[in-house]
Amino acid sequence: MSTNPGSHTFDVVSTRDIHVGRILALRLDEVAMPGGGTANREVVEHLGAVAVVALDADGAVTLIHQYRHPVSARLWELPAGLIDHAEEDPLAAAKRELVEEVGLTATDWSVLADIAVSPGFTDEAVRVYLATGLSTVDRVVLGEEEADLVVAKVPLAEGLRRVLAGEITNAAAVAGLLAAHAVITGAVEARPADAPWDGRPEAFARRR
Repeated sequence: MSTNPGSHTFDVVSTRDIHVGRILALRLDEVAMPGGGTANREVVEHLGAVAVVALDADGAVTLIHQYRHPVSARLWELPAGLIDHAEEDPLAAAKRELVEEVGLTATDWSVLADIAVSPGFTDEAVRVYLATGLSTVDRVVLGEEEADLVVAKVPLAEGLRRVLAGEITNAAAVAGLLAAHAVITGAVEARPADAPWDGRPEAFARRR
């Protein structure tokens, strides 16, 4: 049965797990489609993540260069990390990652952007924060990946140049740097650090 565009309800007819791991799950949903048929949709469930635009008083941002195995390349990114568990506050996770990855703390926090990373196949979402009022603390290297990180500070304008030149391709970094520029130049205001996050993933958290 046909429906008006934009009004169909994509009900899940059936679902089964393909893989359930430590940080994600893959399930196969059979979904009711407009016209009466069904289609299979592979869905990757994720706890979500946070990223931080750490902006110092001189207008420089802290970036990290790290290896990403799925793309077989080292990428320039923001300090970032997974939300550890369903009850973890995203701001607390962001503060933890800023210390662990680059040895920084901040006195002022706000929300820049909430990103649906690739909604065609995953519910993964990233909340990007702006952190200012920075100070350095001891960084504890927790694993082999962290030991291989390269940390660099660059002017925000240089970060934007790298985005537009295709040298920064990580989604959270692209969105975060552009959003930070919009906030710093007064085009828009950032949201409070405790702003609601309606798109935070929930499916994988419910499993745990």
